[in-house]
Amino acid sequence: VQLVESGGDLVQAGGSLRLSCVASGFTDASYALGWFRQAPGKEREGVACINMAIGTRDYDKAVKGRFTISRDSAKHTVYLQMDFLKPEDTATYYCAATRRPWRTPLRPADFDSWGQGTQVTVSS
Repeated sequence: VQLVESGGDLVQAGGSLRLSCVASGFTDASYALGWFRQAPGKEREGVACINMAIGTRDYDKAVKGRFTISRDSAKHTVYLQMDFLKPEDTATYYCAATRRPWRTPLRPADFDSWGQGTQVTVSS
């Protein structure tokens, strides 16, 4: 499985960004893709996750109402629309995949494959 993220950028507070993650190596939609983020000196934390087959999704409380996760199962692609960005959203954002059920709050240990990350920087 390979995951490739894109869309990270520098944006002002209050702005928006859309991240994308393309997954390769899956032959069906029986998996989930999630977004995690990690700021310097902090632990990796879950942001959002979606079941690629049925669309069930979860959000971390820190982003609920501001971020929207969506999918295109035919393209094995997941998107993260980030609105009303805050400086504290600054981090490297990682895409992750799993065929196992995820727990909430989202935990990196529940995901098996990871992308290289894309940098999101929100200036104040």
